[in-house]
Amino acid sequence: MNKKQKIALIKIIVAALLIVVLELMERFLGIPEKVMHWLLLIPYFLVGFDVLKKAGIGIIHGQVFDENFLMTVATVAAIAMKENLESVCVMLFYQVGELFQSVAATKSRKNIAALMDIRPEYANVWKDGTFEETDPEEVPTGSLILVKAGEKIPIDGVVEEGEGSLDTSALTGESIPRDVRQGDTCISGCVNLDGVLKIRTTKEFEDSTVSRILELVENSSMKKAKTENFITKFAHIYTPVVCLLALALAVGVPLVRLIVSLPPDWIVWITRACTFLVISCPCALVISIPLSFFGGIGGASAKGILIKGGSHMEVLAKTRTIVFDKTGTLTKGAFSVTEVLTAEGITKEELLYAASYAECYSNHPIARSIRKAYGKEIDEKKIRGVEETSGHGIIALVDGKRIAAGNEKLMELVNAKPPLDTDLPGTYVHVARDGVYLGCIVISDTLKEDTAEALAECKKIGIARTVMLTGDNERAAAYIAKQAGIDDYYSSLLPEDKVAKVEALLGSESNRTLAFVGDGINDAPVLMRSDTGIAMGAFGSDAAIEAADVVLMDDSPKRIPQAVRIARKTMRIVYENIIFAIGAKVVFLVLGALGIAGMWWAIFADVGVMIIAVLNAIRCLR
Repeated sequence: MNKKQKIALIKIIVAALLIVVLELMERFLGIPEKVMHWLLLIPYFLVGFDVLKKAGIGIIHGQVFDENFLMTVATVAAIAMKENLESVCVMLFYQVGELFQSVAATKSRKNIAALMDIRPEYANVWKDGTFEETDPEEVPTGSLILVKAGEKIPIDGVVEEGEGSLDTSALTGESIPRDVRQGDTCISGCVNLDGVLKIRTTKEFEDSTVSRILELVENSSMKKAKTENFITKFAHIYTPVVCLLALALAVGVPLVRLIVSLPPDWIVWITRACTFLVISCPCALVISIPLSFFGGIGGASAKGILIKGGSHMEVLAKTRTIVFDKTGTLTKGAFSVTEVLTAEGITKEELLYAASYAECYSNHPIARSIRKAYGKEIDEKKIRGVEETSGHGIIALVDGKRIAAGNEKLMELVNAKPPLDTDLPGTYVHVARDGVYLGCIVISDTLKEDTAEALAECKKIGIARTVMLTGDNERAAAYIAKQAGIDDYYSSLLPEDKVAKVEALLGSESNRTLAFVGDGINDAPVLMRSDTGIAMGAFGSDAAIEAADVVLMDDSPKRIPQAVRIARKTMRIVYENIIFAIGAKVVFLVLGALGIAGMWWAIFADVGVMIIAVLNAIRCLR
């Protein structure tokens, strides 16, 4: 408990003890009723002062109809009718419910608050021959930083020297440390468990992983779900309506009875009106629904799943079709040359030479894998006039000759001979020189270890259809789709083709709610267009993370069905609370109006229903 909650608990305990003591004094010492009337005001103001104060502030600011106003009117009216014990107990139990809700909200914040601890306080930066502690926000890209054992990595970068194990649990929810060594990428927010790492930063702090995560978490509560907005609007209409109904009970019914020559029974009907007001407090709805969403977001964040608000949680729960990008999403994105197939009279060395020089300036994983297979230093002076053809490949002047490296469509553009006939799985980079076909390089990517398991789990939780979109050729796409267990796939797609394909899927009657999973810059438009965009956050592009509604911090496909399950459980609990709270209110309001339910039943209808709803909402954390 925090300080405010402890003070509230002390007030509740003291007030409860005072009520017990006063009741015992009345019974055994014979304290007069009038004296008891005034003495019971002490515990009433002790627990009710905050409610009275909030009601007064609300009236001053024109925000009259809320739960504080209802509680104030009901309890003050009860005191006026000398029902002081009931009035004090109503306020006492109301504060018990408020404290319970506050503690539950604090618990649900812990998972999200834990993420805030990943913000680094300093960075050890190499300056003038030594490492100096510097504010991470002041560290430029390309700086050399030192991370000792037990310290957080302050900024994204690449290990330049040293080996160590990283605790990534705050980001990914995974307890197993990740080993890193020279050349490995490190993301900020991880804790170096052992060893000393020298890291060359690749981003500024504001663009690093830890900064992006904190921004996502801070903004997540601002995006309310339709259900939350409905409850807010419902409370604004519901509260004044029940106030008018209570007024009708307190004044209207006695006046009608007078008109028809019956005793007005003012006390009876005013008592019923007070009971009606206590029952009508919409606390269970107003408190438990946002708490359910908050708990769901907090529970998801503990698993390394960042959901950017209740609205995205609501849509994710309805997902029945999931569309995947291939490279870096289902596969590792770690390409390697598996075959070098040459045309007649061309050597492998010659083919790799031409392809490596053509792809010299490209940072694409395929280009890097080709240069790695070539294994020799590239003389950039030999390269002139590099021209990239979007979705097809690259054309460059190498040694004065026009080298084309790309897919079959590029070969058609340069009038090269038909490509070799082969059915090997993988991505094909065809190479031509001055319109003469030289051969092709087969580059393969491998599935992530948990991809097939994740796709099988998607089927178990009721995902009706899985689809893969890729720019790779038919052979490579078919091979990966079969290994992963994908229902349908579409190959040889340009970035704009992916958007068109998602549009077509969204237009299908059976695929109304669709999620797209991707990680690259070219996936950003599709992520924004889909009902729910899911981005791989650990090594995904900034554009993809910005465009997405859900971010998976460990890039693991198994988080996808887990995110859907969390969203569905959260929404199930939300609807349970709505049905239970409204149903209970209606029943008790009718009983209160008829005089069957008294003030003690009213206490249960208000505080009891709220506590049950809050207890149910806490389940979202698990």
